[in-house]
Amino acid sequence: MTKTILVTSTEEGTGKTAVSVALGLLARERGLDVGYMKPKGTRLRSRVGKTLDEDPMLARELLDLDAEMHELEPVVYSPTFIEQAVRGQESAEDLREQVSEHFDSLSAGRDLMIVEGGGSLTTGGIVDLTDADVAELLDAEVLVLAGYGHPGDADDVLAAARSLEDRLAGVLFNAVTDDAFDQLETDITPFLEGEDVPVFGALPREQDLAGITVGDLADELGADVLTDVPTDAYVERFSVGAMGSDAALRHFRRTRDAAVITGGDRSDIQTTALQAPGVECLILTGGHRPSGAVVGKAEEKGVPILVVQTDTLTTIDRAEGVVSEGRTRDATTVERMRALLADHADVDEILAGVSASGDDD
Repeated sequence: MTKTILVTSTEEGTGKTAVSVALGLLARERGLDVGYMKPKGTRLRSRVGKTLDEDPMLARELLDLDAEMHELEPVVYSPTFIEQAVRGQESAEDLREQVSEHFDSLSAGRDLMIVEGGGSLTTGGIVDLTDADVAELLDAEVLVLAGYGHPGDADDVLAAARSLEDRLAGVLFNAVTDDAFDQLETDITPFLEGEDVPVFGALPREQDLAGITVGDLADELGADVLTDVPTDAYVERFSVGAMGSDAALRHFRRTRDAAVITGGDRSDIQTTALQAPGVECLILTGGHRPSGAVVGKAEEKGVPILVVQTDTLTTIDRAEGVVSEGRTRDATTVERMRALLADHADVDEILAGVSASGDDD
């Protein structure tokens, strides 16, 4: 009998794809026949006239799956789809039947099916396909991924657990910083387990999995790079330069691994940002190029300057989307996650109850 694990998260950008595929690889190492599905495509890119989610493409390649994209990803959860759904132009019943039929085909003869959630736990509610709905539809156990920075984050974990009820397998914390580990282990894990929420482990934060290099960010934004300095520093957050230079300097000095986004005509903010040690690059909006003095100062400091044509608000949305999704997923990313799971998570407990074909149940 096929066991199904649905990997969901309390928020976007918690590493569902890397964990889903890495867990599949670890299961294969144990001799299991593993399948994969992402019912709702949410990380969408348009290529050759088709809008598809790149996550199932990666899973198909790394798990060596013989399946078509429309089977792996039956619902393309695009802005257009959402608009049609709220207008009543999409049938929730038909969509659920479509998901169920493709799942039955993909899972036939498998020991384990990994089902990747879309966006966050609640994505898909307008067509009755939240991750909780999908888990019920596919008879899946649910692994919840969560971040942890402070005790209040336990609220989100408990809310997720209560919404999933008996479908909950447990929670796995991802990208936990060194300074948060002790509290998570000493206080939060015992508390959650006392609330009947099993904790399968906590994966440490690794910078190259948490952020994106300046060079990759420039590629994603279609930016021109004006400086001749390395672009291999990592960016994890953004700071918007829209205040006076004194306030900006105080603000910039409190941040780290940051890109400052500001208008290309704000030379005062640009100069101020270059004084802060935690600023890894400047992103200048509106297509405006900075003065030669600013470019010279940036090169002296080793801080890349990226120029984009979009306005500041649009640039913020696009840049935050890139970082929240993580850098372009690839085999290296998944291999790093496989090692993290093997070292820091109770993989055997997550896979409990799965047996290879021909084994006794």
